[in-house]
Amino acid sequence: MAFFSRSRIAFATLLVCALLSWLAWSYWAPSPKKYLTTTVTVENLDETVLASGVVKPFQQVSVGAQVNGQLKSLKAGLGDTVRQGQLLAEIDPLLPQNELLKARAALLSVRAQHRARQAMIRQYELDFRRKQSLVASEAGSRADLEIAEAQLQSARAELASLAAQIAQAEIEIRIAEVNLGYTRINAPMDGEVISVVTKEGQTVVSAQSVPTLLILAQLDRMTVEARISEADVVRVKPGQSVSFNVLGDPDRRFESHIRAVEPAPESIVRQDQMQGSGGSAAGSADAAVYYNALFEVPNEDRSLRTSMTAQVSVLLNSAQKATTLSVAALGKRVADGRYEVRQLIDGQPHTVLVKTGLRNDLIVQVLDGLKEHDEVVLGEELAPL
Repeated sequence: MAFFSRSRIAFATLLVCALLSWLAWSYWAPSPKKYLTTTVTVENLDETVLASGVVKPFQQVSVGAQVNGQLKSLKAGLGDTVRQGQLLAEIDPLLPQNELLKARAALLSVRAQHRARQAMIRQYELDFRRKQSLVASEAGSRADLEIAEAQLQSARAELASLAAQIAQAEIEIRIAEVNLGYTRINAPMDGEVISVVTKEGQTVVSAQSVPTLLILAQLDRMTVEARISEADVVRVKPGQSVSFNVLGDPDRRFESHIRAVEPAPESIVRQDQMQGSGGSAAGSADAAVYYNALFEVPNEDRSLRTSMTAQVSVLLNSAQKATTLSVAALGKRVADGRYEVRQLIDGQPHTVLVKTGLRNDLIVQVLDGLKEHDEVVLGEELAPL
């Protein structure tokens, strides 16, 4: 019996030692690496340029005043639809009316002087002929004849000067009539009032710049100015398909085609505008450079508003049923333009060279080196803490 007890104890001891050895080996033995992987798939691929843009009316006009005075009445309000030629506002016409009366009075005065000078010239002509006859008959003095001739020539010169003054006075009348007409401000186009800048009773001064009274816009068609970075603008051309959505309705896509790409960056345009308005045009040489790509979309339902932010996508190229791979799987680029990719074969990564085609921010087209369902490595999984 004692022998069997000792045998059981020895067996139990061996079993415990074996278990401890296995646990130690399991803890200290290196575990096989695990990888984050993705699969090569076949899908449609669009190569695009993404940009942000601003929605603006296709046509917008700031209606201003060209004469000084008090805004006597405003005939259109915010949101009103107006027609070309419709009366929008009236400026107090008293000062332009007085200027017109003054110009007309000046014309009458100059014309009266002109008629008086004409009568005097007729008198000088008679006197000159009479003295000519006397000199011819040797009954008069040649000096008196010369004085009469000088008087006649001087009077004729004064008459020509008065004729010029008459023409100038007529021009002043036309200017005064135009200024009087400027007190009635009419709509330059069909549109909708999107802003009322000046209120009734305010005094406007147009000496240095034209003060804006109203802003009109045509809202049934909108223009989007998409800001394209200098890195992408070389690939963006008129005629390319473009789509966008706005922050207020992200599920609705608006589609159009690029009409034009502005040749100068928007920073230069802003500098020119600031210089034209007397502002400072200083800018940073390190500032990002953007070019505006322009395109239009219909807006019959008025869902697009002025100055909305647009998330724009310009379609450069597309491929149907292309073999694609995640961009994150691409490794180093080698001399012939191919990329190193780690393909997982039998649980082990092997480096292969892949020729790529179209790409966007997420996936890239695989032209050679991999096929559908191949598994590639994105990275190694982190060991649990």
